[in-house]
Amino acid sequence: MGTPEFAVASLDILVKNGYNIVGVVTAPDRRAGRGRKMSFSPVKKYALEKGLRILQPEKLRDEAFVKELTYLKPDLQIVVAFRMLPEVVWSLSGLGTFNLHASLLPQYRGAAPINWAVINGEKETGVTAFFIDEKIDTGKVIMWEKTKIGDEETAGELHDRLMQMGAGLVLQTVNKIIKGDYTLIDQKDIEVNIDVLRPAPKIFKEDCRIDWNCDIISIHNLIRGLSPYPGAFTEFISPDGDNYFVKIYKATKIEDRPAKSQLLETDGKTFIRISGNDGYINILDIQVAGKKRMMTDELLRGFHLNNGWKIKG
Repeated sequence: MGTPEFAVASLDILVKNGYNIVGVVTAPDRRAGRGRKMSFSPVKKYALEKGLRILQPEKLRDEAFVKELTYLKPDLQIVVAFRMLPEVVWSLSGLGTFNLHASLLPQYRGAAPINWAVINGEKETGVTAFFIDEKIDTGKVIMWEKTKIGDEETAGELHDRLMQMGAGLVLQTVNKIIKGDYTLIDQKDIEVNIDVLRPAPKIFKEDCRIDWNCDIISIHNLIRGLSPYPGAFTEFISPDGDNYFVKIYKATKIEDRPAKSQLLETDGKTFIRISGNDGYINILDIQVAGKKRMMTDELLRGFHLNNGWKIKG
């Protein structure tokens, strides 16, 4: 059971290792893009290529869906980046239903664990396999694997690493469950590095707005943690008072107290940097609304920016 690209790697590794995938459950098709063409989830695209049976319920409690799932008699159900399952679904497989989560539980329960780990400046994260219960991301842990987060690593780069790491963990977990060779760990018994559990809720637009009054490390982490999607944003204001919505995908930080905070500086050719309270953000990868994403020097060749421009705080 899964929908996005992150889930494809786990399905692929099971297929390549000869497991009998009796069904693939994924999101219903949706219309997307300017042409409103019908769009399939990445998991469905993969399942079609492999000739796997596909189920796409609108509602997971739907009687027809539950009946079809029961008919398939799954020994084990594996969930990767999918919806919260009702008990009538997660309880019907003989060996249980486990979930792959992209954090070291119990930290970062929720929809966006990769983003929030980077936004919060974590140095370590990982993937966890746990049996699903009636609450979100609280079930007993089967296995986990840790990894370091690079100082300049973006959420997108970390996503791709955890996707492959997670696929390997899924394969190990399946093998252990089949052999009965595992010991469950209650999440309340897991020691965490900080006193407070940090959540990973869904990210909304206002979570992505850069507050230039924050310290420069927090701003840098926000940019990394929202790249490439949904993207940290700010607004440039021209000398004529026109506002330009801008997304920043990659930047470096300069921890040196600037003369004035919220100041936009550029040579008009190679660099754009913005001052915070205790340093600068040097923008490397940027997108101005209405234009494609590009490197800063490429943007400045066609977008006439000078030191008369301002930043919206």
